[in-house]
Amino acid sequence: MFYAGAMYNSAYYSYFRLRSLSLGLSFTDIALKSLQLITMPVLISMALAVILPEMPRLLVSSGVPARAIRHLRQAGGLLARRHPLIVLAGVCLMALWPYVQPYGWTAPLVVACGLLLGHTATAPSWRRGLGAAVAGLMLVWAVGMAASQQGRRAAEDAEEQLVRRTAVVVLSTDRLSMSGPPGPLVEDLGKGRHYRYRYSRLRLLVERDQRYYLLPLGWRHRTDPTYVIADDDSVRVELFPGTRSSR
Repeated sequence: MFYAGAMYNSAYYSYFRLRSLSLGLSFTDIALKSLQLITMPVLISMALAVILPEMPRLLVSSGVPARAIRHLRQAGGLLARRHPLIVLAGVCLMALWPYVQPYGWTAPLVVACGLLLGHTATAPSWRRGLGAAVAGLMLVWAVGMAASQQGRRAAEDAEEQLVRRTAVVVLSTDRLSMSGPPGPLVEDLGKGRHYRYRYSRLRLLVERDQRYYLLPLGWRHRTDPTYVIADDDSVRVELFPGTRSSR
């Protein structure tokens, strides 16, 4: 799950032209993000992965008729014998990669499921080991792609709801190079003021190590810059609530 959190953060911040590694995110930050990725579908999948191997025993203890259990065993055996077709279906999805987006992560997942279904005790040990290794790599690949997709979707949502993020006002002794459009609202408060220039209409993306990463209202991914403001004696940063939608 730590790997998933790292991939999520990488996709999220790269959307705003930032490298997650350069932000100095701690192990705790990534671990907490990993926990947020454990959604209900993930919990259901993990529960099924634990229960399925014990399903025949559970069915017997639950009083399910022996005939129904026998049919289920036969269906499971048939599926296991046809596992090469499942692997082939996953490979076909990879060949159709541009056409299965944004669900490309399903391709390695299907391959992994097919390989695991073919993991029988009668197979040679080298084949079982190779199949398990490839299935593990496919699962890691699928998890990474799914986490990256969630990270980018979260970044797109942040762009659309930018006005709701923490508002930032930057006061500076010297004029800052914040180009636009859209750019911030710049005000000259006069020569007699220590902090002469005031920059508003900004929203906070993240704050790390006394650096504020800011986005102007109306920011768009394709064209607009992300501002990085270092908090020092020449700058004062003020934080305010963002605009909230009325209910």
